[in-house]
Amino acid sequence: MSQKYTLHVAGLTRELTLCPVSDKLEIAAFIMFSDVELTVKCAQELLKKLPEFDVVLTSEAKGIPLAYELARQTSKTYVVARKSVKLYMNNPISAAVKSITTAASQMLYIDEDKAAMLRGKRVLIADDVISTGESLAALKQLAVNAGADICCSCAVLAEGDAADRDDIVYLEKLPLFFK
Repeated sequence: MSQKYTLHVAGLTRELTLCPVSDKLEIAAFIMFSDVELTVKCAQELLKKLPEFDVVLTSEAKGIPLAYELARQTSKTYVVARKSVKLYMNNPISAAVKSITTAASQMLYIDEDKAAMLRGKRVLIADDVISTGESLAALKQLAVNAGADICCSCAVLAEGDAADRDDIVYLEKLPLFFK
């Protein structure tokens, strides 16, 4: 049986499965997909802490439910940075990312239409979890390349040392589990 971590966030409790990252480290798997109640509540609580924004930017895929819900609750738009160039994307811009939950380095892309949605706008960067900050850095680079004004970066959880950062807004700390 997998070990669990009990998370309390936005007035809700969830049991998260611990997953090995290396011989010496495990992380608690926080997945918002399929958990509508959690997504709605976390967005409500984050919105109480966030400055005004015009557009939400997130990366494919785990941040999408939160970005959508933040946008829905505020009647704003959201943009998803894709992990590959799609046929419909014209003149994409890119940024490299190496996430703790992904084995290899990846690229994030937005096309010229999505870049235009960000240009000159107050952009909120949103993700489910900020850990190493690599995904956040890649999203910031995309936003800057598109001509956006980044007003804030947020996540539901700040994992490990990310909880000590003063440049993010988050709801709860998520510990790392060392063996």
